[in-house]
Amino acid sequence: MKTPLWLVVVCLAASLPTQAQTFKPIELNDQELSVLRGRYVMPGRIVSFGIVMTSAWQNANGEIIGATSSMQIQQSTIKPQFYVSMIDEKGSGSARSPDTVTGSGTVTGGAGLSTTEGVTQVVRAAGDNNTAYNNVDINVTKASQATQQQAAIQPQGQALAAGSSLERSNGAGALNVSSTSTGVQMNIVANNNQGSAMQRLGQGGLMQNTTLLGASNQVRNLTSLNIVLRDNVPTAGSLNGNLDQLRGLRTSGF
Repeated sequence: MKTPLWLVVVCLAASLPTQAQTFKPIELNDQELSVLRGRYVMPGRIVSFGIVMTSAWQNANGEIIGATSSMQIQQSTIKPQFYVSMIDEKGSGSARSPDTVTGSGTVTGGAGLSTTEGVTQVVRAAGDNNTAYNNVDINVTKASQATQQQAAIQPQGQALAAGSSLERSNGAGALNVSSTSTGVQMNIVANNNQGSAMQRLGQGGLMQNTTLLGASNQVRNLTSLNIVLRDNVPTAGSLNGNLDQLRGLRTSGF
């Protein structure tokens, strides 16, 4: 027996209020939000926000090539700007050091690494006696405890303008630091086919990638995010000001 169409419509209409009650939003209080995964801080509470990135390659002779790139945003900051300090140190190794021998290792694959999201840390080695270190630190402190921290992240070095790059080379290899629409990137290509290192920050992600093809190299990719918070509740005016500062990061790919 067929059910009349009007009876089906009435049954559906009668069930709508119950469904609406089922999907009614529930407001969470501050205590409940504090234990949820993924917390948040209103921009007005941020006294300063700093980023420090360091990439360095040391070969078997002890020569080091690298750079430190830093940026700090405070209430007085008009335009976010990265500054770069080069690392160029001579070695003390002997002429018979393993670095004088061209690396013969081979690493294949890895095409998917360019499409990862979030924080990606990779070390691929095809040599002997190598050391590689990838690390990310997030430091959040209160303003009353941040005197030393703020001094430690003061930007130093040469300004890295958007769309520009800085280069340096020595016996360890060649370094390139660039700022593009996708963020800030550091690239190191070691001499004698010893390998390469890359660190990129931007578009909501961080990549730290090291490939070792030779022997007795030491590589570091380090990033530190330093945030200083005030204790008092901000006014509406200070919220707008801090949001305007954060919008300025978009031109750098963040």
